[in-house]
Amino acid sequence: MTIIKSLHIAASAFALTSVTFFTFASDPALAQQPTSVAEALGAAPAATTQDINPAMWVVRDDDTTIYLFGTVHVLRPGLNWLKDEVKAAFDASDELVLEVIEPSDPSVAQGIIARMATNPPGTTLRSILPEDVGSKYETTLGALGIPAGALDPFEPWFAAVTLTTVPLVMGGYDMNSGAEKVLTVAAKEQNKPLGQLETIEQQLGIFDSLDTKAQIDFLNITLDGVPLITSQIDSMVDAWGKGDLERLNSLLNEGFESYPGLYDALLTDRNANWVSWIKSRMEKPGTVFMAVGAAHLVGKDSVQAQLAKDGITSTRVTVQD
Repeated sequence: MTIIKSLHIAASAFALTSVTFFTFASDPALAQQPTSVAEALGAAPAATTQDINPAMWVVRDDDTTIYLFGTVHVLRPGLNWLKDEVKAAFDASDELVLEVIEPSDPSVAQGIIARMATNPPGTTLRSILPEDVGSKYETTLGALGIPAGALDPFEPWFAAVTLTTVPLVMGGYDMNSGAEKVLTVAAKEQNKPLGQLETIEQQLGIFDSLDTKAQIDFLNITLDGVPLITSQIDSMVDAWGKGDLERLNSLLNEGFESYPGLYDALLTDRNANWVSWIKSRMEKPGTVFMAVGAAHLVGKDSVQAQLAKDGITSTRVTVQD
């Protein structure tokens, strides 16, 4: 496994599901630690505003319009993207539909995680890791300033998604600057209804359904990518902000298809479900702003590609920088 492929897998997992920041934000074991991780949860420094232009598409018939906007779940502060065509489409929409709506009460997510992500009594994460993975895992925790036992109660997949997000937060990414957060705030300001395509249980279930070996493999891949994950996500955000779909697809999907079970569960199958939702929603009049992870809207298995197989045309609205 090359470091580049490891980075692609970690970046793809980050981009493909909102669970990466739900799990991190809801993890009391991390939030209570007097470490650099806990300090990173504080207010992000002020940033110079930068105009960027992510891609957006539209699907429409005589009485229904659905905008498809690709998001990045956690961003650095200061990126100005809710403007021009995107802002006009959002303002004109009757409702905002996200992958999942973040609970306003953190204890809700914590309860779900406790039910779906914890090991059986008497089992710790480190006790089930092979020696080589365990050594790499403890070295990574030390480098991030996380106490060795902080994630012991949790299954390997939870540690993997948490360790994908921790370096980003420490590197200046802000959970409150993520596209879904910004859109949710704007929707509430406009009294715009919010809908979701999935539940937190469904997103967590993608990882929780993996057998122990697959979870440990996923953690091992993530550990390989941790030292450079921030620079990898920086590249992904740069491509996203320029609307560079070819580069974005390469960054997100190269190497990921080598893991068909995870690839299908995180991408292909979910896209197919969302296509069914779009087709059903097209039977009702109105305008919808649908915002999902950018990885779902690029590549041969994208939402648009699957819509096209059903004879439904999606047209890009924004222009690449």
